[in-house]
Amino acid sequence: MNGYVVTSPPRTAWDLAAAAPDPVEAVVVLDGLIRAGVLRPLHLPLLSTPLRRTGCGRVPAAAGLADGRSESPQESRLRVRMILAGLPPPTPQFIVRAGGRFVARVDLAYPEAKLAIEYDGRWHEESGQFARDRRRLNALHAAGWRVIHVTAADLYDLEPILAAIRNALTA
Repeated sequence: MNGYVVTSPPRTAWDLAAAAPDPVEAVVVLDGLIRAGVLRPLHLPLLSTPLRRTGCGRVPAAAGLADGRSESPQESRLRVRMILAGLPPPTPQFIVRAGGRFVARVDLAYPEAKLAIEYDGRWHEESGQFARDRRRLNALHAAGWRVIHVTAADLYDLEPILAAIRNALTA
């Protein structure tokens, strides 16, 4: 292309995912490419065939876990680590409604259990955001939903959060 060598979106996704340091980060790469519109979900089956090259073993597994609905790398990391820990796959960016009215869009959800998992990044620290978050949380509680909040610090020791999710799903 104009004298430059380029690769197709699936090939670029393959190369980037294969270069990721671990399977979770490979999913983060694929989710980001889908979210950016570079890779389409219909391309994911093309990434399902393992090749005999360094790092390529993780690409088919990552393709099976990729979901471009995650809105941030941390949401992707959380979702994938939940699945790898044996939890059922949550629904990303689930819209909660009560009485036919919009209540909230939550990061991850188990709708049948009315359980939301929310990743609270730095933007939750912005001026006025705390009050908005509390109004939203109150609306979710009023609709019968339970919410588990996850922060960046929690991702370094996720076991307590995973245990809380397991408990909430079996309660």
